Amino acid sequence: MRLAGKIAIITGAGSGIGEETAKLFAQEGATVIVADRAGDAASRVAEEIVASGGKAFPATVDVTREMEVKALIEGTAEKYGRLDILVNNAGYGFAGTVVNTTEEQWDALMAVNVKGVFFGCKYAIPIMEKQGGGSIVNTASTVAIVGITDRAAYVASKGAVAALTRAMALDHVKANIRVNCVAPGTIESPYFTEIFAKAENAAELRRSLEQRQAMERLGKPIEIARAILFLASDESSFCTGTTLVADGGWTAR
Repeated sequence: MRLAGKIAIITGAGSGIGEETAKLFAQEGATVIVADRAGDAASRVAEEIVASGGKAFPATVDVTREMEVKALIEGTAEKYGRLDILVNNAGYGFAGTVVNTTEEQWDALMAVNVKGVFFGCKYAIPIMEKQGGGSIVNTASTVAIVGITDRAAYVASKGAVAALTRAMALDHVKANIRVNCVAPGTIESPYFTEIFAKAENAAELRRSLEQRQAMERLGKPIEIARAILFLASDESSFCTGTTLVADGGWTAR
């Protein structure tokens, strides 16, 4: 029970990595606020956690809206008296170079992937400071370290998340707040399920993505959830400003 008695908020927890992280945190003893823009998905995950004997509550939140994030974080702290862990996991991507990406697409993606992290930390950190510390984990990506083609906005956003993580770690280390991020490789997630469904040759696309990893397979959401658990828990007590890469060997090449 590595998170016994902890209060945790996880954004983007209605599916994929966020869902597996919420369930794993609950198994480890945390009370989990399952936050997602899709309220029905958040409710489903929370209900499954409770049915398994865990503690979870759903929250519908759009991380691009400052007042919604503020209400989520401050409301959680008011209800439980503290906030121990924040996982800024909400995010998405789309295909495009800088030439064929529109301003609207760029702004929308940056709002979720970067500004959502900013809003979450902006309101969580003062609460953590008052209570004597806390742990923040942001979801970046392997593309924060290496570039890929035809994903310019996504690569830029995840690079920003990794850089912001380092900046916040230094700004708040004396307040006993650790800020880290996880950098997943290509993960078997609803995002890629949708991509495969639209592909002309899904099998060929899948194989090309698998071959990017030295392990020649896609990662599983639970594998990233375990990395997030490590960074969120006291097991990583000497880690701050860290980017933990979990990419099946992609960046080792």
